[in-house]
Amino acid sequence: MSKYEQAFAKYETRLSDEKVHAMAQDIIAQNRAKYDTPEVKERLLSTIELTTLTVTDSYESVLRMTERLNRWTDLHPTLPHFATICVYPRFAEVVSQSLEAEGVKVACVSGGFPASQTFPEVKVAETALALRDGAEEIDMVLSVGQFLAGDYETCADEIAEMKDTCGDRALKVILETGELRTAEHIKRAALLAMYAGADFIKTSTGKVAVAATPEAALVMCTAIKEYEAETGRRVGFKAAGGIKTVDEAVDFYTIVAEVLGEDFIKDGLFRIGTSRLASLLAKAVSGDEF
Repeated sequence: MSKYEQAFAKYETRLSDEKVHAMAQDIIAQNRAKYDTPEVKERLLSTIELTTLTVTDSYESVLRMTERLNRWTDLHPTLPHFATICVYPRFAEVVSQSLEAEGVKVACVSGGFPASQTFPEVKVAETALALRDGAEEIDMVLSVGQFLAGDYETCADEIAEMKDTCGDRALKVILETGELRTAEHIKRAALLAMYAGADFIKTSTGKVAVAATPEAALVMCTAIKEYEAETGRRVGFKAAGGIKTVDEAVDFYTIVAEVLGEDFIKDGLFRIGTSRLASLLAKAVSGDEF
């Protein structure tokens, strides 16, 4: 076996999609009520990565979003701050120079986002430029085509090289779970990303039809738990793509809390990438528009 197959062999990766679906729904049905509270919704604010990743983004629109976050933070100093602002690399500088909200970090998607279909050298160069301009966290996409073809070495080498470029700044690896399709593929991709150096594993880009699902969250959180037990290293989890309501956010919180514990969330290791949800959650918590 290759070293990657040897690593996979330490874990149960032969998963039934039907059983995973049933388990995810059961966890939510049995436990959701205890997390559907004002305290949890307030804590969810601290998981939010305020995101804009559209073709119409401009320096002006990104600046407006940053200034809106600055105003929100000034008006609500007792509420938890958002985790990050997440933008394309070309906007790292405008965010880093205009962001005044204490504790909020600058995150950038990089490495040929969202398809990851470019040269490794371009991925590294784009990432280095984003970091130079103020990015504190990087979200990259797994080379899904190579992964599905069984080329685990290429996938792992790219992640390792990107992590080497990031240094002590967090690297999140997007698995694009909707394209991986099966629980077994998701589990293997999660393990590969963590062994290659990911600081977070993330569900989706939000650019394909199937994005974050409770089932993908369950598989990934289980992989994180098992990986920590095996290696002693703790990796974060980010759900992104298609999470548009407060109720959906509570569903994901429920899965993360039940599998990894609320301390995992309190330690800043759970993130939600979103745009619309940020406004809805802010309204639900404070009564004010974001």
